[in-house]
Amino acid sequence: MKKIVVLIGAGSIGQAIARRVSAGKHIVLADLREENADAAAKTLSEAGFDITTAKVDVSSRSSVEALVKTATSLGEITDVIHSAGVSPSQAPVETILKVDLYGTALLLEEFGKVIAAGGSGVVIASQSGHRLPGLTPEQNKALATTPVEELLKLPMLQPDQIKDTLHAYQISKRCNSLRVMAEAVPWGKRGARVNTISPGIIITPLAKDELTGPRGAGYRNMIEKSPAGRAGTPDEVGNVAALLMGQDGAFITGSDFLMDGGVTASYWFGELAPK
Repeated sequence: MKKIVVLIGAGSIGQAIARRVSAGKHIVLADLREENADAAAKTLSEAGFDITTAKVDVSSRSSVEALVKTATSLGEITDVIHSAGVSPSQAPVETILKVDLYGTALLLEEFGKVIAAGGSGVVIASQSGHRLPGLTPEQNKALATTPVEELLKLPMLQPDQIKDTLHAYQISKRCNSLRVMAEAVPWGKRGARVNTISPGIIITPLAKDELTGPRGAGYRNMIEKSPAGRAGTPDEVGNVAALLMGQDGAFITGSDFLMDGGVTASYWFGELAPK
């Protein structure tokens, strides 16, 4: 039976991870935009990988269920890479919550039902989730465990509670890491693992949108005042994902890995601290 890697999101980070974990496996590459999936598939196939493309809208249950059906029809799902999402400069609050928060919870639930024993998943969250002030234990539990179809009804996610698109993004990414921690329990009962990576500014098309968008000056300031003094690369995220998804990471599940060049450290304890 074929071993299937499901890659949701055809961007640079997802591709970098897939290159490291997909040798000898078949990649199902899904994206909302078919042209993006086709372009990524061409690049990966020319690098020696077997690819099937699919269209998916992660904010739609029926669309995610169709993707699961497509992937399971091809073989056993051994790896899930979720790198799709929208940034604060790309979408309104409602879309960010629907795609980044609800969509991630939906994918974790549905692929958690079919992931193979020995399998692993990685979700790309963000350093932004680490700059949200602390939530109450009750809020953490609600974000982690509320049934998927009830998540967007939580009082803390209502329009009068979300200040702007950045706040929506931060709380979505905090939810991603909490949700993965909770999902590690049922995934573990299937003999599988799942973790999040929270990257900082990684040079991708999405990051370039941010660097040239309304918050561009702030992003450049973050890079300059971070301990690393530079942005990251998709390959560096791929290296961490390969550890988490491979045998060297077999004791790691339900964890979140912050890799942001020290931006968050500087935000809480250094030159980037709010005045």
